[in-house]
Amino acid sequence: MSSGGLERGLTVVGELVADLIPEVAAGAGPEGTAPHFVSRPGGNALNVAVTAGRLGARVELVARLGTGPLAPHFRRHAELSGVDVSGFVSAGEPVSLAVVGLAADGSADYGFHVLGAADWQWSDAELAGVPERTAILHVGSISSWTPPGCDAIARLVERVRDAGTSLVSVDPNIRPMLADGPVGLSLGNSTAAVHQRLDRLTAAADIVKVSAEDLAWLEPDTDALDDAAIRWAGRGPALVLLSDGGAPLRFARPGRPLLRRDIPPVEVADTVGAGDALAAGLFAGLLARDVTTRRALSALSDDELVEIVDDAMLVAALTCTRVGADPPTGAELEAARRAVRP
Repeated sequence: MSSGGLERGLTVVGELVADLIPEVAAGAGPEGTAPHFVSRPGGNALNVAVTAGRLGARVELVARLGTGPLAPHFRRHAELSGVDVSGFVSAGEPVSLAVVGLAADGSADYGFHVLGAADWQWSDAELAGVPERTAILHVGSISSWTPPGCDAIARLVERVRDAGTSLVSVDPNIRPMLADGPVGLSLGNSTAAVHQRLDRLTAAADIVKVSAEDLAWLEPDTDALDDAAIRWAGRGPALVLLSDGGAPLRFARPGRPLLRRDIPPVEVADTVGAGDALAAGLFAGLLARDVTTRRALSALSDDELVEIVDDAMLVAALTCTRVGADPPTGAELEAARRAVRP
């Protein structure tokens, strides 16, 4: 797993978001108007990097670290999980904030406070130093389709794709209130613009992870998820993962039969960070097997790919058993693996 004598690993580019998660047991005060929240470091990029780091992968996080009292916690959270944060860019804009609401089944809803935040201001110069030792580049979520920085991210993805020595992964991770409507418009987003930006990224991607919730916004007329997974695989990626909450995970490769795997049953605390954990589990499994090019990914047998995906689903399931995006370590994954596959 080396290039030019350097160990290659995962590089994640994207946002840092402070998740305010409700403390349900604390109630909302005597008048019912003062709910208690705990701030937890989050965001697609941070969650993916932290999960991969806890699983033992070599991972670097490239992110714009904004201002405010919550900012130092992002760096510390990543470092504690073994993530290389030398790619952090000190930014003068504020950090992004998401207020999380939890339904009875643990599913999450989000209210975002992100106008003018640091995460959307990427420049080509800030991304020029993405390391040569990158084996898998992952981008996605809000920063990948919000201007002005999304264009710099797209150019980075295309440079890595053109080099042909690394895998490129994209996760749309659509947040509808930020992708269109009044809030989206204030960020420079619209339905048509986000579609165009994601089409550009997908065309350069080797791996795409998309959720049924993403498809509900991207393709509102789509209800046949099997067909959607196959269709997305035909758009260029070598592998498409289509998640659907607790329903079976679908994954498709061009010219091959669709595969489906059941999600491991767990007691759900919440689903925050589950999709990010799934992606990171996939990357850790690919890196452990030295699958770092499109050719190597395409050469995997179905049985080999199923083994990797099963581990990734287990990582996501374990994350759901904890409050917030709190993924398992490699040792915890191994213990859970032994429990479900004795």
